[in-house]
Amino acid sequence: MDHVARLFLTHPASVNETYFQHFRFAMTFAFWLLMAGLAALVHAILPFLFEKTAGRIILRLAHKIESRH
Repeated sequence: MDHVARLFLTHPASVNETYFQHFRFAMTFAFWLLMAGLAALVHAILPFLFEKTAGRIILRLAHKIESRH
């Protein structure tokens, strides 16, 4: 495997995924982190909104990471 391919494939293989499986998982994860961040931002300004949203998202993502291996 040449150096460039190794850069893209080594980590996904270490978690038993193809490049595209890993890409999908990481993009989904990034989307939900963004949603949690936006909910926290709105909550900071309007504390009566999204009181538990960011925390629930983070806990769900942590569970996905732990159950993945």
